[in-house]
Amino acid sequence: MIARRVALLEQVSVASPADLSHKGVPENLEALVAHCAVNYISSATGRAVPLEFTRNDHIEAIELQATVSVTGVEMYTQAVLAGLGIVQVPRYHVEDALSDGRLQLVLPHLAPPAMPVSVLYPHSRQLSARVRVFADWLSEIFARHNVRR
Repeated sequence: MIARRVALLEQVSVASPADLSHKGVPENLEALVAHCAVNYISSATGRAVPLEFTRNDHIEAIELQATVSVTGVEMYTQAVLAGLGIVQVPRYHVEDALSDGRLQLVLPHLAPPAMPVSVLYPHSRQLSARVRVFADWLSEIFARHNVRR
């Protein structure tokens, strides 16, 4: 298979204001021990995906106690809105909730790594025109929304 990257989605760490007022706003990774996460269970591995933070150009994976574990992004987002713990999602999933104050950024100076978005297609000598047009169109859509590649 060939993978063509079409975008890198900015990710954010977020929690509800009620959760943060109860446990305090963490100022560093060490302060996260007082907090819980909502675990996202990977369909590929069946294991919880750790929270990832970028510190000094290195990615640090953190596993927190979880109040609940979920397997879908909608459940993940609803759980953080309900105040069940910290999550990491692409910014576009929670932009409205950040704007209206239902969610707050957590450790924005230690942002999670960007999430790559790729188009996968079978390797062949001649790439189908349909696949090429689709990949180009998808790249243009992300570019129009100022998503980097």
